Amino acid sequence: MDLEINNKSNNKMDIIDKEVAWDKTQVIMSKTNSRGIIEYANEVFVDVCGYEDYELMGQPHNIIRHPDMPKVIFKVLWEKLKNSENFHAIVKNLAKSGRYYWVITDFEISKNKEGEIVNYFARRRAVPQEVITNHIEPLYKKLLQIEGASGIEYSEKYLNGFLEEKNKTYVQYILELIYNQEKLDNENNKVEEEKGFFSRFFSR
Repeated sequence: MDLEINNKSNNKMDIIDKEVAWDKTQVIMSKTNSRGIIEYANEVFVDVCGYEDYELMGQPHNIIRHPDMPKVIFKVLWEKLKNSENFHAIVKNLAKSGRYYWVITDFEISKNKEGEIVNYFARRRAVPQEVITNHIEPLYKKLLQIEGASGIEYSEKYLNGFLEEKNKTYVQYILELIYNQEKLDNENNKVEEEKGFFSRFFSR
């Protein structure tokens, strides 16, 4: 079983239901080998996850796996990557402190001359809170419940049915959620700026 799916590294960590405070304009970056072993983590990654560089190097990337994450998401992710298909995923990660942070990940795949995958480069950025609260958390909670009761096979069947109903792939679904939320946020910010302008103008 793949290193990213079979994770036992976080069993003894105390989980704290609080978010890591971090600059969400920053990009978290890492590089792993083909088996998901960390070979590089940028300063943002180190700052957010709370591990030092030397604690991350040579460790499986699931060192930051949060138990709230359904296994099926990583199963689909690794199936896509091993087929050289890029995959976006919304993931809840676990910091060394026991706190959490949500990110959306984008991958770049590196191959050798023989066409074999040798590295994965991952870039992660923050996810709008509304997307997490209103859509992702309810879905992931349902998938976890199914995995606990019936196993990952039926968790995947539920996920496929959920996406078929929406006539979208997982990637299409999450990217549309983020796009729509960011569009709404921009519209709301524009309205607030206009209100502020008129308020300043008429208060002269």
